[in-house]
Amino acid sequence: MNHQERKVIFGAWDININGDRTLILCESWEIENGRRNNGYAQSVEHLRLVAEQGYELHTFKITHSDERQDEDGAGPAKIKDFERFITRKWLLQQKGQWHACEESPMPEVPEEVNQPELYLEGALREVKVNVYERDARARKACIRHHKAVCAACKFDFGSVYGEIAKGLIHVHHIVPLSTIGAEYKLDPITDLIPLCPNCHAVVHCGAEVLSIDKLKECLAAAKAGIPELAAIINA
Repeated sequence: MNHQERKVIFGAWDININGDRTLILCESWEIENGRRNNGYAQSVEHLRLVAEQGYELHTFKITHSDERQDEDGAGPAKIKDFERFITRKWLLQQKGQWHACEESPMPEVPEEVNQPELYLEGALREVKVNVYERDARARKACIRHHKAVCAACKFDFGSVYGEIAKGLIHVHHIVPLSTIGAEYKLDPITDLIPLCPNCHAVVHCGAEVLSIDKLKECLAAAKAGIPELAAIINA
């Protein structure tokens, strides 16, 4: 912990690494061998500073050794080695677990339900309305190419709100999935486009999904003081 530099540092065990994220704390770790883990509450507080106060999360990799464990894996963990440097990470909290991620995790919104499974999208299913499974990797590929900047109004969360909001953006399907009805192979560069929440809402506010070109016309008309928004949307 470094309050002056507003940094929180966690050790990241290699056995808890899963792809681009590492489990660094779990609610089940509060009790260990029938006894309360004294460091758990402090760890929760440190991660609260990251989540609520804008502290940066950094980790260093710890290599696990099972030398002191029995055949069933029971016994204390032992450090075999550890990295001598720290790496900036981003915090993701899900279902009683805290993960250190390589990239800033995007909040899920109704238009973007993340269910990783190749770049195939569709798989229509009934809840109360029809929704489609989305691919988190396709979203990342879209943002990696187009950047986390609104394609219509050029709004950049990171530039306005700073590091805490860096990378925040909605991703819009140019061709609405509800009009396709079957699985299709998604091209995240041509089929997806980043939009800020305001522009994304305007795109979907009419009976028909507004094209990005028409959305830009709305913005241009508004800047010019021409009250054409409704006419453009309904054209």
